[in-house]
Amino acid sequence: MGVRESARLLARVHNAALAGDPPPATPRTVISESWRRVRKHGVDPDVGRHTGLLPTEELEHRRQSSPLGDVIPQLREGLVTVADVAWHIMVVTDADGRVLWRDGSLAVRRSADRLGFAEGASWAEDAVGTNAIGTALVTRTPVQVHSSEHFVRTHHGWTCAAAPLHDPRDGRLLGVVDVSGPAATIHPATLSLVTAVTRVAEGELRQRHWASVERLRAVAAPLLARLAGRGRPAVAVDRDGWTAAVTGMAPPDRVALPAALRAGEMWLPTLGVCAVEPLPGGWLIRVGDGRDPAGPASRVVLDVSGPRAWTVTVSGAAGSWAQQLSPRHAELLFVLALHRGGRSAAELARDLFGDAGRTVTVRAELSRLRRSLGGVLAHRPYRFADGVEVEVVRPARVVDLLPCSVAPAVVAARM
Repeated sequence: MGVRESARLLARVHNAALAGDPPPATPRTVISESWRRVRKHGVDPDVGRHTGLLPTEELEHRRQSSPLGDVIPQLREGLVTVADVAWHIMVVTDADGRVLWRDGSLAVRRSADRLGFAEGASWAEDAVGTNAIGTALVTRTPVQVHSSEHFVRTHHGWTCAAAPLHDPRDGRLLGVVDVSGPAATIHPATLSLVTAVTRVAEGELRQRHWASVERLRAVAAPLLARLAGRGRPAVAVDRDGWTAAVTGMAPPDRVALPAALRAGEMWLPTLGVCAVEPLPGGWLIRVGDGRDPAGPASRVVLDVSGPRAWTVTVSGAAGSWAQQLSPRHAELLFVLALHRGGRSAAELARDLFGDAGRTVTVRAELSRLRRSLGGVLAHRPYRFADGVEVEVVRPARVVDLLPCSVAPAVVAARM
């Protein structure tokens, strides 16, 4: 089937889906599921639901604070020349779907401006319907959306291919890389190209991370040598808790740090009472004798009220600390909060994946969580520890609960 015939068929499928009629062909699963989500969000199929552009100051702040800024040269080198020749543009968004950078064909950029597809715009599904950027943010996988697969009719003249870009250190979603242009210029290799270039960019971020850890190790080495001579256990970590050097203790891969770490004495969930000192690019943590005079944590607040950022705050007599959560860890803690009596690995696998056989993945994720949260979580079965008060902060609308999640337990909780 040619490009024009395919576009006409997709348009008939789109119209039938909106009208509730039997479609002449079955849309791809990723598209039909996206259309279902978008309709729940109340997106207008004629014009979308644009939220406006970010103010210039906010746009610049997001650019400066995003790790993606470090790999823009690699992305431009791999995509912009190809996009320009093919009458396409390269777009890079953050994890909220906000367009941070855009480059490529000037004529296509002008056409994109008329759609509101400009720097500072939100291209999330709940703003502009099904599109490669917004749908990749939800599915966390590379996606190509062609012509009338877009939910909003004004986008039917476009094709787009996007791949999510993750932080290689912890899997956190940083944003999406996209190539978009006129539907008539679609090329079957575009999605593969975007995906490959995105992986190269992730590799560059990984190399930069380990280079920064090596620099921190060089700074910390003489300090740790002096502490070793005194028999004092200590660890040097970067700002995200990754270990650069250690003495007098088993080396952890990563230390769970509070969101607002400060110099001074404080309790850390896996190390006990520690003395924390700043280092260039990180922290020196002098580990105490493992004492925890204030007793274990007694309260947990799981905040899943935001659309793409979630936190857990742990409190006790020793104070409190907060930590950002990955999407998977937010799902796990939410399910455990629903089932205070506990869940087996098979039950959690069914809750998260709809497949009771995926226990290896569940156990691995819970092992990471238990290392981060200290004594907050128990096992056999997996649950919040006895005596821990748990509060869940939910969004105002039930439909907005962990909106990117497709875990069966979360989907059921949205009903």
